[in-house]
Amino acid sequence: MHSFTKILARGLLAAALMGGVSSAAMAEIVFNKGNGAEPLTLDPHKLSGVPESNVAMDLFEGLLTPDAKGEPSPGAAESWTVSDDGLTYTFKLRQNEQWSDGTPVTAADFVFSWHRLIDPKTAADYAYFLDQVVGAKDARLGKGSVDQVGVKAIDDHTLEVKLVAPTPYFLSSLVHQSTYAISKANYDKFGDDFIKAGNLISNGAYQLAEAVPQGYIKLTKNPHFHDADNVKIDTVMVYPTEDIDAELQRFKAGELDMTYELPSQQIPTLQKEMPDQIHIAPYLGVYFYAYNLTHEPWKSSPELRQALSLAVDRDSLIKNVTQASQIPAYTFVPPGTINFPTWEPDVAKLTQAERDAKAKELYAKAGYGPDKPLKLELTYNTSENHKKVAVFIAAMWKQKLGVNVSLVNQEWGTFQDTRDKKEFPDIARHGWIGDYNDAYGFLQLELGDVGEQSTSGYSNPKFDDLMAQAAKATEATKRGELMQEAEKLMIADLPVLPLYFYTTHHAVSPALKGWVDNVSDYHLSRWLSVQR
Repeated sequence: MHSFTKILARGLLAAALMGGVSSAAMAEIVFNKGNGAEPLTLDPHKLSGVPESNVAMDLFEGLLTPDAKGEPSPGAAESWTVSDDGLTYTFKLRQNEQWSDGTPVTAADFVFSWHRLIDPKTAADYAYFLDQVVGAKDARLGKGSVDQVGVKAIDDHTLEVKLVAPTPYFLSSLVHQSTYAISKANYDKFGDDFIKAGNLISNGAYQLAEAVPQGYIKLTKNPHFHDADNVKIDTVMVYPTEDIDAELQRFKAGELDMTYELPSQQIPTLQKEMPDQIHIAPYLGVYFYAYNLTHEPWKSSPELRQALSLAVDRDSLIKNVTQASQIPAYTFVPPGTINFPTWEPDVAKLTQAERDAKAKELYAKAGYGPDKPLKLELTYNTSENHKKVAVFIAAMWKQKLGVNVSLVNQEWGTFQDTRDKKEFPDIARHGWIGDYNDAYGFLQLELGDVGEQSTSGYSNPKFDDLMAQAAKATEATKRGELMQEAEKLMIADLPVLPLYFYTTHHAVSPALKGWVDNVSDYHLSRWLSVQR
């Protein structure tokens, strides 16, 4: 600390003790936030859930970072250039970009981190995220070395990335936590334990102070962050809140400044009681159920998959259960996705009575009926909202088709493992939030070689080929048309059962300033302040 700063600090402290400076001026600013399920890890290369990502975005900063409105903006990289052919990106890191221990963030840290992400030994869910980088896909599939991947440190502050084809969404994708750097020196020292409190150093606005399982995560302001002078909140207290009714009560009691979500059945009342504090906004995401196509009867019976989808009255589900102005979904890519032409399948234009009649026909065609009712397990993760949706849909299937549904509830960590490894026997709850505003980010989940992030184990060479063409297309309209054609093919096969397009629903305290609703639901603590 500069000597003048030390003298000033001593003077302010002495003045405060003598009553010369108000205690409010010296008070620590604390942000208390609800954050859904208990994070499984804070390792940016291994996490995959939204609760984990929320914390990672406060701890780490990628080459790009979401601004206060959720839009991509310069992060660790202060600038970049793109070659005329769109294949080479050159990023200039900030000269004052530092880890929380004061050591410099270097281009070599990014090279190491990207290599780690795609290394099969890391077993990262998002290893495919860098497939557009030269050599990355071969490396993650074990067909090549990470040393052959097109990412290179030109010098300490210059990172060069080479792509296999022009990729319009590439810059936007770099706000995603999987592309963040970790300190190579810190990883060399601690190995995978680098992420533990006391070991972790980070380059975001905050550093990890404590992590108490099933208790809280405490983040404190990182004094070495390049924009630390403009970070207003000193401490972020993150609370796991799977019990959303209890979370709401804590908010009402003033213990939380925001909720992760809201109990669906209470939303209409809350909008009347506290309208200024209830935030419901469009969200770039889709809520759906995944069929396990590695198991029968799902693998070989598109008629059965279609029958169950048709029998779901999505309008009734939204009106009576979710109650947060969601949009019924019959496709997979959310409306409003950039450069993607909106469309809807023929079944979306039918009345629900017509859909029900068709569902019964297909159910019978699949070999089921009163004398042979289908029995299935519907697996979902712990959440009162997810339970209500599952109970409602199971009742519809029973009433309309005679399906006997067993509901299986699992806590978040177990559920993620079950779902990713396709160990659920029949159907699992799923949802996907766009990692960037592009249809590719949704449709790539149905590629045959995407790995554990595959929603259903779907594999269709025609779909894969259309997506490959789209990945190489340089003209936006053509690219959108190719992806639309791919989605139409996928929806005809129906490896998933789309239910609705998300909205976000939070309770936000009037004391929390700087909150901006946005389609990505990004609300980094560095852009917020608390005025009690």
